[in-house]
Amino acid sequence: MKCDWVKQNILLYVYNELADDARYELEQHLARCADCTGELKSARKFHAVLSELPVEEPSPNLLAASRMRLQEALETTKQGGFWQRLVFDPAAWLRQVRFAPALAAMIFIVGFAGGVGATYRLLSNRPGAERIMVSAPATESSISGIRSVTQDPESNQVTIKYDTVSTQQAQGSLNDQRIQQLLLFAARNNYNSGVRMDSVDLLTQQPNDTQVREALIYALRYDSNPGVRLKALDGLAAYVKSDPRVRDALLEALMNDGNPGVRTEALHLLEPVRADSSVRTVLQRLAENDHSDYIKNQARSILAELPEFD
Repeated sequence: MKCDWVKQNILLYVYNELADDARYELEQHLARCADCTGELKSARKFHAVLSELPVEEPSPNLLAASRMRLQEALETTKQGGFWQRLVFDPAAWLRQVRFAPALAAMIFIVGFAGGVGATYRLLSNRPGAERIMVSAPATESSISGIRSVTQDPESNQVTIKYDTVSTQQAQGSLNDQRIQQLLLFAARNNYNSGVRMDSVDLLTQQPNDTQVREALIYALRYDSNPGVRLKALDGLAAYVKSDPRVRDALLEALMNDGNPGVRTEALHLLEPVRADSSVRTVLQRLAENDHSDYIKNQARSILAELPEFD
């Protein structure tokens, strides 16, 4: 066994995450290699220091933002060709099985389940066979993604296709709680920017709901698609005066958003509350040194119309 492999897996050994066979091989190597033994001591010391620190739970917004970035990274990753995905290295694969008995057991279970599934499919396709469809409500934790969101313009019915183990479909009005929950999930977590756009567009029809407004604020702050952020602004426009959270979100977009269209729209929506002290402060900052000449000039024009404070 090479030292490189041991050093790559030393942390898994410290955290008891190695399979039994691999653990045995690693311990045998440590017994005769002083360099790797020193590496193990350093890893255990590092682990002990980390264990003394308090564990902080990530915020829901951080988790959702991280998931969205991961999903979009996966969406833009170049996929290999068919033959590249089909061909693999048998020797490397067998080495993984050697050091992971659980993987071998999983392969056996998957093969067995596949056989049972194929038998069930053959029986269910026989003429006269009775088909039973069971629809159980899906929780957010069981949903892997939203495939599509469509609205019937005549009946106001919304149809949402979503993935769990397989693709499911839900249909109902915008007032349906299940439809609302799926739309909220799609607006925050879906890997498809077009679906997020459709979801946010539908949510703007009911921005008076607290959860919906929070989802729109989240989309404005964190969504990577400027079209989705503009849709969120449309839904939040009516609450700039009454909701300080909406006002703060628009100020953040005005100062930090990378899209000129989003910044311009946020600036226009803030005009009804331009006399607010926080809005005035941001406008003064933009009028002095904003990188956009248009935003700078607009901020100066708005400030010029405001009365001076003593």
